[in-house]
Amino acid sequence: MFDRPANTGERAILVHMEMKAFKIDKEDLAELRELAKSAGAEPIYELTGSRPKPDAKYFIGSGKVDELRTLISELQADIILFNHPLTPSQERNLEQALSTRVVDRNGLILDIFAQRAQTFEGKLQVELAQLKHLSTRLVRGWTHLERQKGGIGLRGPGETQLETDRRLLAVRIQQIQKRLEKVETQRHQGRAKRKKAEVASVSLVGYTNAGKSTLFNRLTGADIYVADQLFATLDPTLRHCQLAEGSEIVLADTVGFIRHLPHELVAAFKSTLQEASEATLLLHVIDTNAEDRDDTIFQVNQVLIDIGAEKVPQLQVFNKIDLIPELAPRIDRNEQGVPIRVWISAQMGLGIELLQTALQELLVESRIKLSFSLTPAEASIRAKLCEVATILDEQYSESGEWQLRIEMEKKYLGLLKTIEIHEID
Repeated sequence: MFDRPANTGERAILVHMEMKAFKIDKEDLAELRELAKSAGAEPIYELTGSRPKPDAKYFIGSGKVDELRTLISELQADIILFNHPLTPSQERNLEQALSTRVVDRNGLILDIFAQRAQTFEGKLQVELAQLKHLSTRLVRGWTHLERQKGGIGLRGPGETQLETDRRLLAVRIQQIQKRLEKVETQRHQGRAKRKKAEVASVSLVGYTNAGKSTLFNRLTGADIYVADQLFATLDPTLRHCQLAEGSEIVLADTVGFIRHLPHELVAAFKSTLQEASEATLLLHVIDTNAEDRDDTIFQVNQVLIDIGAEKVPQLQVFNKIDLIPELAPRIDRNEQGVPIRVWISAQMGLGIELLQTALQELLVESRIKLSFSLTPAEASIRAKLCEVATILDEQYSESGEWQLRIEMEKKYLGLLKTIEIHEID
């Protein structure tokens, strides 16, 4: 579809520019290197520099463009990977100036997701993200077509082709969104059934390659794909899990997060990420051995805010303690004695029993049984309770009020803030 140079391949030059206005950290370059390897590219050179602000035409300055052109010739590079989002015009100008394919950070992440998607839903989500990304860059792909000229008899087919392709993209995006809406409805029905069955839902979240899938396999006995690379697993997986005291929960393994996660992916993976936003508890898996550990914690919490999951109770799981000899499995508690942090090694199986104990404590304490009355005017509250709570008993009084006994998660107590409630055993 696109007018690209024919000799594209995997030998990549990485470009990273430090710009104070964008607060780009040095650690980002190491992450770009890992992203490139995860996409199947071979990083052969890293071009760095600094600018006060991006160049409107090339993002980098004209001097760096000349330097890149020389490097491409000397190193026989096939692709240029930028550690920054580029505008469509910047990407087009760079490709024309360098005669080499240019991919920005967002495009690189989308490419990795396209490789990892296995399920029907995952492939739809990735395609939706790619099409939304592509729709802003359509004009790049039709350089072989004649552009519309002024004057009778001089109008070429180019403009018509662009308009046609935009319409086709819009139609395809609409089709995918409708299919994903059905998937989201099915997921919502599944969550509602689990709530009514009093089965707690726990979602694994964390920075990509923190060890979420390894921990998921350890807790559930599943055998989902695990590899030491970014976004090794993409498609969401749900499994039942037995805790130490015999309680059962549903554990969900979600896609790993990353700093500056493309907005197209957040929007496309809405139904998948909703498993986290509607979970009873989040297990925030953290790579204890990572040099930028605190920053990755911050980045994950930022994504949780973006998807509306910042208010879901969270238990931090510091993983990979086997890589630090002085660390041993333990549970950290707050002043009230509630578990807030567990130190484990999912790979070696260290501290898994402690994690199950912490889960048991948190999930038992997260539910509450209540009794109260509702008037006919408060029927909307009853309707919402039917979605999120288990109705233990319901009777009608002579005055038409509902006498209810329910069990629900404490995070939904806000629904009853105007009601006089009584806690029951």
